[in-house]
Amino acid sequence: MSGDSGDDGGQERTPDGRYIIVRGRLWRASNPNLPEDERQRLVNELMGARRAVRDAEDGSEAMKEARGRVHAAKVALGERGPVWWDDGAPDYNRKMVKNTPYGNDG
Repeated sequence: MSGDSGDDGGQERTPDGRYIIVRGRLWRASNPNLPEDERQRLVNELMGARRAVRDAEDGSEAMKEARGRVHAAKVALGERGPVWWDDGAPDYNRKMVKNTPYGNDG
């Protein structure tokens, strides 16, 4: 689950702040408009869900539930699901930078 974490940890970002860049790939950043306490609560939930995925047995109901929790936290953070910006710009999540307009940003 590398790349699109709830906390960008100081990763390089696109000039508009919509994506972090990991090994040449764009990953949608968390919605910067979330209140800090809500963002932190969601990051904590995401990390707990990721630990549950790690600890669950493959194919188990616990694994399915944990993956659902990861997805729900990422949607709430704005990293998945509808984009958090409202200017109509397309979503380049998980695309290689070089294959997007960001690849021309020097």
